Amino acid sequence: MSTLDKPVIIGRSSSHFTRIARLFAAELHVDHSFQAVRDLLSKDPADYGGNPALRIPVLKTSRGVWFGALNASRELWRQSNPRPRVVWPEALDVPLLANMQELTLQAMATEVTLVMEKMAGAGEGTPHALKLRESLLNMMAWLEENASAALATLPPERDLSYLEVTLFCLVTHLEFRDVLPTAPYQTLNRFCQQFAKRPSASGTDFRFDT
Repeated sequence: MSTLDKPVIIGRSSSHFTRIARLFAAELHVDHSFQAVRDLLSKDPADYGGNPALRIPVLKTSRGVWFGALNASRELWRQSNPRPRVVWPEALDVPLLANMQELTLQAMATEVTLVMEKMAGAGEGTPHALKLRESLLNMMAWLEENASAALATLPPERDLSYLEVTLFCLVTHLEFRDVLPTAPYQTLNRFCQQFAKRPSASGTDFRFDT
């Protein structure tokens, strides 16, 4: 394997999973480059950095290739110096926090399915699509109801948490992709407004790659 001068994040600027990795890179001050995946309907793993799952993001480093947002974020943290205090999912050892993380990621995955089905021309009124939308609404209602208590339970000495990054990426992505209006979720919007003050957030705004 050839040695890379710096890590490469492969993904889409419009992808909330990709934004997780980009936010971590920015927070950790890890110099990196970005490579856009042009066709999300491609069936060629090479277009996804070699990921056989045909998913993004992928992180290429001198140590190898890392599939997925969590793997990429961990490796970026390992390459940072100094390493900030990050709360990873395995540290969420109480039901409230663990469920908050689980439903945030499930909501992100459900949103991706809805977007991809729409891109592929599938009807939004199919039983499967209707169930997915109801599931997403249920999860967003739960996240809204429990966000304040969950975020207050995170260790106060942290610099960042994977939960906060994923939650921010989820909520801000919903209206960007016209999947769900977020105005009813006041608690989640207040959190996002606060998190958006970070330079890493303003520097990774969603946009469509051209």
